[in-house]
Amino acid sequence: MRLPLAACALLLASGAAFAVSGEKIGSVDTAFQWLGRDHDVLVEAYDDPKVHGITCYVSRARTGGVKGTLGLAEDRAEASIACRQVGPVAFDAPLRQQEQVFSERISLVFKRLRVVRMVDEKRNTLVYLTYSDKLIDGSPQNSVTAVPVAPATPIPLKR
Repeated sequence: MRLPLAACALLLASGAAFAVSGEKIGSVDTAFQWLGRDHDVLVEAYDDPKVHGITCYVSRARTGGVKGTLGLAEDRAEASIACRQVGPVAFDAPLRQQEQVFSERISLVFKRLRVVRMVDEKRNTLVYLTYSDKLIDGSPQNSVTAVPVAPATPIPLKR
């Protein structure tokens, strides 16, 4: 009995280590719930940790009710993303061609919302993709946005 509990605790702890919580910008209610919070659409801002001057805005459905309020509900695998230049673009170090930049839990254990950054070197553009995955079966629903970087600021790549 202790082994399964320890394994679940380890999974929860490891998932939390990779989560990056966004800054809540706002939300709108989509369905009234008698108990617990209403179902809503949440909008959060995430600053790219390796690219100064870029912020991604992610909207996603959030389940309410008693389960949602307690953090036990599984949110829908639907999200939208818009990334924008909000200041001068600067890089601390070369970027990988593709890497995960944000991850947030959308169910108790096995489902995550992810944002991946890709570099379009030919066009000097940062491309951001959001999708959800699940341990067994992820969702093909996704959203993509792109931020062109001024030609005077080439995107440094790890080779």
